[in-house]
Amino acid sequence: MARQRFDLIVFDWDGTLMDSTQTIAKCIQLASRDLGLPVPNDSAASHVIGLGLKDALSYAVPTLDPADYPRLAERYRYHFLTRDADLVLFDGVREMLEALHGEHYFLGVATGKTRVGLERALEATGLGKWFDATRCADETFSKPHPAMLHELTRELGQDVARTVMVGDTTHDLQMAANAGAHGLGVCYGAHPADALRAMAPVHCATSIADLQQWLLTHA
Repeated sequence: MARQRFDLIVFDWDGTLMDSTQTIAKCIQLASRDLGLPVPNDSAASHVIGLGLKDALSYAVPTLDPADYPRLAERYRYHFLTRDADLVLFDGVREMLEALHGEHYFLGVATGKTRVGLERALEATGLGKWFDATRCADETFSKPHPAMLHELTRELGQDVARTVMVGDTTHDLQMAANAGAHGLGVCYGAHPADALRAMAPVHCATSIADLQQWLLTHA
């Protein structure tokens, strides 16, 4: 099938491919409680998902003294690692990636995770073989800065105008807009559907099945 609009499809990880939104939010809350800091509510803790860890913690806990960031980050990592093994992919992710790979799309990942965290997740899920290139927040600028998408397109020799960024947060969609790429929202992750639609994405998918069908039909 000839590609209509896109050659490169870039996915966010948490909340887009992996069902980890509630776990990440809970770990931010637990880390804040450990240090006696104000505990962000569910909305604030979820809103920062997709950002690099330092940006996420600074936003979720605005009273955080910069000197306390390493301690808060350590407590977050502690709580996340105790739950990491229980995280699962959304149903249908493997089949979707295999189908897109079979249609010869370039596939990438742009994530707020660290490189160590992403490599651990790729190894645990066995998805690494499907991705042509990946970028993490500790390697470049955090979302919504366009650097991840610009670096991925340069590495793969692709046109950013024929690239679509798939994500569950406004950070993902804003990064796409900043980069000159297209944004595609998924409504089952961290940010509410109305916030995603306000960013004028090419589509808002309600499930992995919906996402796969749209990409194979319209991309």
